[in-house]
Amino acid sequence: MMPLKNTNSSCSIPSLFISLSILCILPLSLFFFHSSPTPINPNFNFQESHNSIKVYIADLPRSLNYGLLEKYWSLDSDSRIGSEVDNEIRKTHTGKSSQNLLPYPENPIIKQYSAEYWILGDLMTPEKLKIGSFAKRVFSAEEADVIFVPFFATLSAEMQLIVNKGVFRKKERNEDYERQRMVLDFVKQTEAWKRSGGRDHVFVITDPVAMWHVKAEVAPAVLLVVDFGGWYKLDSRASNESSSDMIHHTQVSLLKDVIVPYTHLLPRLPLSENKKRETLLYFKGAKHRHRGGIVREKLWDLLINEPGVVMEEGFPNATGKEQSIKGMRTSEFCLHPAGDTPTSCRLFDAIQSLCIPVIVSDIIELPFEGMVDYSEFSLFVAVSDALRPSCLVNHLRSYSDEQKDKFRRKMAQVQPIFEYENGQLGGIGPIHPNGAINYIWRKVHQKLPMIKEVIIREKRKPPGVSVPLRCHCA
Repeated sequence: MMPLKNTNSSCSIPSLFISLSILCILPLSLFFFHSSPTPINPNFNFQESHNSIKVYIADLPRSLNYGLLEKYWSLDSDSRIGSEVDNEIRKTHTGKSSQNLLPYPENPIIKQYSAEYWILGDLMTPEKLKIGSFAKRVFSAEEADVIFVPFFATLSAEMQLIVNKGVFRKKERNEDYERQRMVLDFVKQTEAWKRSGGRDHVFVITDPVAMWHVKAEVAPAVLLVVDFGGWYKLDSRASNESSSDMIHHTQVSLLKDVIVPYTHLLPRLPLSENKKRETLLYFKGAKHRHRGGIVREKLWDLLINEPGVVMEEGFPNATGKEQSIKGMRTSEFCLHPAGDTPTSCRLFDAIQSLCIPVIVSDIIELPFEGMVDYSEFSLFVAVSDALRPSCLVNHLRSYSDEQKDKFRRKMAQVQPIFEYENGQLGGIGPIHPNGAINYIWRKVHQKLPMIKEVIIREKRKPPGVSVPLRCHCA
């Protein structure tokens, strides 16, 4: 991916990657265009669409979803950074709340992955309150287009990290692993799973460490993930960390899975409240990360002394949140380099803050592409260009006020698309018709023809025949 071409910029902007990307994606886009037209207008109203997706909720034990919330709030405390708010909530929590209406953790480490909570809340909403939802709940697996597996995988993993981090990668004495096994053992014995091999089942696995021990078993299903970073591994023989040295697992693919947004942590800034921005480029986060985060370290060293650039080491606590709000709202551009994974909630915080995202990456997956054109409000910069001294800041300075205002106007239009919360405890109630939940289900709906085709093909496979797993270019 390369930066958007700006005629005043001094950076070279190769187009080969863009051309190859178009050639790779074109067959898939033609297939889905034929089978299920995709709205590209952020103002598309799902209420006006006659289509919907029929969703059956797998009958998992309550201990694997809302029961986990009860268990989380019953903990004495969480000593990790960012847990101060939740520890205060625990002091006032009486346990008298309706069992289904417990809040999701406010700890930003967990909250950023809260899609599992809001998606289930929408499905659990009584029909008379379901206004604008693209997903229609059905009560028979035979009637459903897909089977939703209501496991709070992120919460399960994070609770294990709180209670006993030392056994997280092990199976013995690991409660998270036991819950993962319960989920898989339950769904795999159902007729619905046996009929489809799990290919029409939907799992929310937003936290990169969620479902760690059973990823191979859930691989046939539709996975809702924030990116593919937690599903790739580097070849141990590789001498560097370029994308060409990566082994791509066959467990994830844009053909079957859906990239979903992180839950943003900063409040939305309306366009009408936007004020003059004095800082050119802003970044707040940890300098030292793993894997692709090496690029972040190099960028940090390049940019730290540049005029108009603010690079802050920060943590996800209350103080860090206030600093981020101020920093993003007073900056023209917000830097988005890779960390432990290619993406982070920082991108969606920038969008809500009307701070133009500068995405430094050669390979990245983003939510709702095809419905949302990120090039209309973001800049994409190749790693090689970003690491050339002064290239990035010179490129950013070349944008006129008119161009930057245009980016922000477009950003304001798409802000609701990345919003999960509906203001209702438990997520039970009407959702925004053009919010994240409907966009997720619309993306799943696009994949139904492919899912059905694979299920039918699998049925006619002769007994004992093994078909090798394949990676797809998309």
